[in-house]
Amino acid sequence: MSGVSANGQPGLPGVSLVIPAFNEEAVIRRCLLAAIHQTVPAKQIIVVDNGSTDGTGAVVAQVQEEHPGAGIVLLQQNAEQGIIPTRDFGFQQAGGEVLGRIDADSLVEPDWVEQVQQAFLNPGVAAVTGPVIYYDMPWRRLGLKADNAVRKLVMRWASPRYPFLFGSNMAVRRSAWEQIRSHTCPDASDEMHEDIDLSLHLSDHGLRIAYLSTMVAGVSARRLEDPPECYRYYVDRFDRTYRAHQVHGWALKVPAMIFRTTYLPLKLLRTMSSADA
Repeated sequence: MSGVSANGQPGLPGVSLVIPAFNEEAVIRRCLLAAIHQTVPAKQIIVVDNGSTDGTGAVVAQVQEEHPGAGIVLLQQNAEQGIIPTRDFGFQQAGGEVLGRIDADSLVEPDWVEQVQQAFLNPGVAAVTGPVIYYDMPWRRLGLKADNAVRKLVMRWASPRYPFLFGSNMAVRRSAWEQIRSHTCPDASDEMHEDIDLSLHLSDHGLRIAYLSTMVAGVSARRLEDPPECYRYYVDRFDRTYRAHQVHGWALKVPAMIFRTTYLPLKLLRTMSSADA
């Protein structure tokens, strides 16, 4: 159901923001506060707790109590472990015309919901994604410009056949999700990138993915703290996802190449900045 914006403009779609969470007690409060303090409010802010053993649920409940009108919903998904069943559970429970999706450590910019709504005024857009700013790295704004430039370039190379979504900063039209949800891969062995899988199925159904430079979310660079073998496994998810879908093309290898080549210099920069703090 379409809503009404703060300035009375009709036809703007309601946005349900879905946040899968597992043991995110340390970061979920900041994530929720960023989602609440928007120029245009989300219809719902849904946290799906995937069997957390820490205080994630308690933190969400506290923010609910502090902001009773913010539309925060806390759900439990304990039947299966993993981001895909947790994401899907949240999407199925959401009531918005647009299904936003971020991570529990994402910090959306104050106009994120507004930017998403404007993107979906175009009936030809089935999904949208945008750049990220690494809020726990130095030179954040410079990093945002670089991230935006690289993502725009990769999207141009991969389009129109296989553009991509970024799970920390994305939104899908409900009607598009309903077309593909039975086709998405369950990935029980947890080997793929769930957001790339989602984008491949959207493309296979002829559904357009748009890129919006003004749809910005902050994310953590905490993955740089992983040991090299764990980081390598994460990056190799790109290749495993494309192989599982029998999709090939040199442009699709670019994101993994960027992650591999920037790991050591960015890890060193993060270490040095942490030492100086």
